[in-house]
Amino acid sequence: MGERGLRRSLIGVNGVNLLCRDTVLGAQAILCLHGRWGRGETWSDFIGRYRDSYRVIAPDQRGHGLSDKPVARYASEDLARDAHGLIVQLGCAPALVVGHSMGGRVAAHLAVQYPQDVRALAILDETAGGPENLSTLPPEEVSPDDHLTAEWPTPYPSYEEAIRDLTSRFSRGSSVRYFLDSLVETVEGYDFLFSRYAMAALAEYHREWYDILPHIRCPVLLVRATESWCLSREDAERMRALIEDCTYFEVAGSDHMVYADDPEEFYPRFEEFLSR
Repeated sequence: MGERGLRRSLIGVNGVNLLCRDTVLGAQAILCLHGRWGRGETWSDFIGRYRDSYRVIAPDQRGHGLSDKPVARYASEDLARDAHGLIVQLGCAPALVVGHSMGGRVAAHLAVQYPQDVRALAILDETAGGPENLSTLPPEEVSPDDHLTAEWPTPYPSYEEAIRDLTSRFSRGSSVRYFLDSLVETVEGYDFLFSRYAMAALAEYHREWYDILPHIRCPVLLVRATESWCLSREDAERMRALIEDCTYFEVAGSDHMVYADDPEEFYPRFEEFLSR
């Protein structure tokens, strides 16, 4: 079971194996979906806070962490089917679903595609904007170049060098920690667990999703970082207006990692939403 009953296992869904962290106990499940470049480990503080009251499940989504990284389409609908496969196999429906960044749009698609299995939804600092149409490029033709990390000097010769480089790129420690959670030692040095191809495919198969928001029937919590580089206030207001049952708040002093940058502000407001 692991430390304090946290079970880690590989679960096969839709032809891929996903690494899943599961606290196992609890009548009500919270499914946590991480953002791009992340992994389920980024929810460790969240798991610690709620494991005594809820069954918390935090997978590595396809292309990330210790999960499979196939050459495939990485559209939000596809990742939502993966998440639903986990809900079914773990027998935890209807789940509360919390998605950060990319995980937020996957969670929204999950709520629309499988409304009977999502009790409530939290979208953390993710815009519904993007390209108007879904790419039709075959997966095998997607270039494996990840725009963010292509020029990073990986593999790093040491863990300390990785910290120095990441600290020079990000102003907040929460973002540095986010990438360190995906760092692993290899024969060549320290590199990331996520697939560069998968990161490129996520960008290739991303499209705007304002159109699905009116079809979400469960309660929704929408959270924006006041200094967000991802979700503008204009986009947040547009999303808020399209969602039938939406609770909205902003986290001050954060540019994206709303649950990590200011936990004293985030968690009380999140718990108000849970109490509904």
